[in-house]
Amino acid sequence: MERVIVHSDINHCYAQIEEMLHPELRQVPMAVGGHEEMRHGIILAKNDLAKAFGVKTASTLREAKKACPQLVIIHPHYDDYLYYTSEVKNIYREYTDRVESFGLDEAWIDLTHSSQVFGDGISVARKIQKRVREELGLEVSMGVSYNKIFAKMGSDLKKKMGFSIITQDNYQDVLWPLPIEDLFYVGYRTAPKLKARGMSTIGDLAEKEPAYLRSFLGKMGEVLWYFANGYDASEVLTVSHEQQPKSVGNGITAIMDMKNREDMKMVFTVLVESVATRLKQQGLKGDVISIAIRNTDLKYYTRQKKIEKATNIASEIMKIVMELVDEHVDFHYAYRSIDVHVSHLSIDNGVEQLSFLIDEKQREKEKKLDIVMDAIREKYGFDKIKRMSLMANQELTSFDPLRDNIIHPVGYFK
Repeated sequence: MERVIVHSDINHCYAQIEEMLHPELRQVPMAVGGHEEMRHGIILAKNDLAKAFGVKTASTLREAKKACPQLVIIHPHYDDYLYYTSEVKNIYREYTDRVESFGLDEAWIDLTHSSQVFGDGISVARKIQKRVREELGLEVSMGVSYNKIFAKMGSDLKKKMGFSIITQDNYQDVLWPLPIEDLFYVGYRTAPKLKARGMSTIGDLAEKEPAYLRSFLGKMGEVLWYFANGYDASEVLTVSHEQQPKSVGNGITAIMDMKNREDMKMVFTVLVESVATRLKQQGLKGDVISIAIRNTDLKYYTRQKKIEKATNIASEIMKIVMELVDEHVDFHYAYRSIDVHVSHLSIDNGVEQLSFLIDEKQREKEKKLDIVMDAIREKYGFDKIKRMSLMANQELTSFDPLRDNIIHPVGYFK
């Protein structure tokens, strides 16, 4: 049986949800974006009217306003986005248990065996698309193919209820003429390398020898050749088998420049506590702590350290973060943005290998303190309990790391 894999995408997701909740926004150029006054001034999503004026996702609010002076900016409502995208995926799951999320707004759906109950896969996909619009007021574009890569590329071909079918008979006609940048996994660094060697379309790459691509792109060159030729047998994962993230982290562009160690420590404290919270929520811990720092000249670098014992305790993560700061950060410069990640993750099953070099009683006390603070914050809000040290500069530390920025698990297929 040939597989029937669907990739579904809620186009302009944040903007579309805002339009669904507030229909008057469909009549004006609108974008979902951050707070310029807090230097989170980036466009996260835009509607079609804003797109027509040249407003682009990831551009600054200043750039967007220059392109479209009448642009209406809506600050993000993440609770709404989480709720409605979950409801969309609940519709998908009525037809199969093989629904693999690809961020909030996208998912792969394997309908191969659903045909035995619901009819042929293409008809089922169209039914799902129609139900999402009728029941939730949201439009999704869909790509249907025999593998995940082509299904994903198919959903990008036509937006606004687009529906593309890519088969073993037509993929060369449909996909090979497309620009090389449209091939999944070809990024802004890879595309120039391919173009410099005469590969401007997907078909150009597909007809090269895998060994040649590997000679200058490494293993990824061979992977791209397989993608271009439709050799993708990866499974659509069920919810219980979706990939564990490779790291959990958080970062922020601070409301003001961090000019000294204490400024940076206060901001890192808020970020670290949010990362420790998310690790415990997911039942994970990690033994590699990383920081990333960008100064006011926009120069960016990262540093990391491996620790003896995997952790999800805020104080332990913070200790390593400040060791990295003290070893590597030069405060002759001011710093604009910082990130912290915990990686090399493992399951926190409550079983610990005791060590004579670590005060286990103190460690247990710190973890219990974290859990109590997490419980208070979950019930009353992140800002309802703070460390006294953060009061020294409330303007710098008065952001909610669970809302003002998105905690980002890293390492999914995306």
